[in-house]
Amino acid sequence: MAEKINIILIEDNPGDSRLIKEYLKDCGTSVYEVTEFNCLEKIFQNASEIDTDIILLDLSLPDSSGLNTLIKVFSNFPQTAIVVLTGLNNEDLAIEAMRHGAQDYLVKDQIDTVLLSRTIRYAIERKKSIDEKTELEFQLRQSQRMESIGTLAGGIAHDFNNILFPILGYTDMLLMKISEDSPLRDSLNKINTSALRAKDLVRQILSFARQEPNELILMKLQPIVKEALKLIRSTIPTTIDIKQDINPDCGVIKADPTQIHQIVMNLTTNAYHAMEETGGELKVSLKEIQLGEDDVIMPDLEPGDYACLTVSDTGTGMDKTILEKIFDPFFTTKAVGKGTGMGLSVVHGIVNSMKGSIHVYSEPGKGTQFNVYFPIEKSAFEKQSTQPEDPVRTGTERILLVDDEAAIVVMEKQVLEHLGYQVTSRTSSLDALEAFRANPNKFDLVITDMAMPNMPGDKLSSELIKIRSDIPILLCTGFSETMSEEKAASLGIKGFLLKPIVMKDPAKKIRDVLDKK
Repeated sequence: MAEKINIILIEDNPGDSRLIKEYLKDCGTSVYEVTEFNCLEKIFQNASEIDTDIILLDLSLPDSSGLNTLIKVFSNFPQTAIVVLTGLNNEDLAIEAMRHGAQDYLVKDQIDTVLLSRTIRYAIERKKSIDEKTELEFQLRQSQRMESIGTLAGGIAHDFNNILFPILGYTDMLLMKISEDSPLRDSLNKINTSALRAKDLVRQILSFARQEPNELILMKLQPIVKEALKLIRSTIPTTIDIKQDINPDCGVIKADPTQIHQIVMNLTTNAYHAMEETGGELKVSLKEIQLGEDDVIMPDLEPGDYACLTVSDTGTGMDKTILEKIFDPFFTTKAVGKGTGMGLSVVHGIVNSMKGSIHVYSEPGKGTQFNVYFPIEKSAFEKQSTQPEDPVRTGTERILLVDDEAAIVVMEKQVLEHLGYQVTSRTSSLDALEAFRANPNKFDLVITDMAMPNMPGDKLSSELIKIRSDIPILLCTGFSETMSEEKAASLGIKGFLLKPIVMKDPAKKIRDVLDKK
């Protein structure tokens, strides 16, 4: 079957127009459907309704002439292939036409059926190739921009962690020292809660920067969804009404809380953008559903129990063409500055990694509904929920503590001494190495920061192990592009802690390492 090609012919000379159409009619390899215009005004009036594969353009028209004609047409049809048809055999003009968006330049008295047909085919293919290259270059720039933002975010998170560390440490110590009926206890609990919220914010930054491994835990969705809705309520206008229907009995899932927060914020923000100009209703619901063998509506899900998170809006909606692309990386219908096109692709990746599924229903003018399905983990939660929280564990061993931040060293030393340990502290990795070399058997454990001048924590650990191979080492960091728990273990390091650290975390890790030794 012959290929159909839609052509716009912009030509004011009736004789030239008839001749061009005769050439196209004689070509048997393609079927050409030609729509004629004799001036620019008429075609620009109908530009939004025109669907065409290529424009054949005469440069001399009643309302425009010369290269300016091409510039005007290209600005209105930037995605369409354009071939210039002219009576001027001018090489300089041809070069300028190609520079300003034309795919080819044909002199009218040299045209025949074969040349015209070949030129049209090549022009369409060349335009498509140029558009694909431009899109790839744009995606590369976006990727590099995201990488730069990620690096910046990681650096900010590192400094923020060092600020949070003393706040959490001193608050923990004060809470352990004061009595339960102290009037200060409520204030300290609020400080601790706020610091922990800041710690979670840092985890979100690091997750965005892809510099922190995702920790999957058994959790309930309700608190995360409600917290995200509070945040989105404070950022969107009152013309958008938020309604929520959160079932308190919805079961437990295995997930990263930061990623769940990211999913809710992304879907609700998209819903807001769809209603930004007109206002409307944003509805978020959460319920537990059961899918059986016969539930063909969800063929990509295994039978079982699922937590179903639904985010719907009464906004502009999407047609089928857009729906097919919404999870593609870098695809966006938003204006520049409103989105990168990465949000939904990230959401899709998170949900798939959890063995869940996301489904979208939308029609132009009728709004959009996202249904996200998370597998329920009932038995595992029941087993975990019966385990009591471990008390803070103490000891009397000798610890060499190394961190280049003086405030952190002072705080950590006090925390460890409060737990009963004997602590020798150093703010220089080189000084710590000398102290250890002078008396390797003086210490039962070393706790060192990762990011330090002169000698980072992993290098210091390697040197200490050379001196005494059985020395247990805990590596502590707020941010590292090069170090992970697996790499630390491969270097002989016995434990890996991420700042900021709540007291019970190092207390448990220290005892685990020392008791195992």
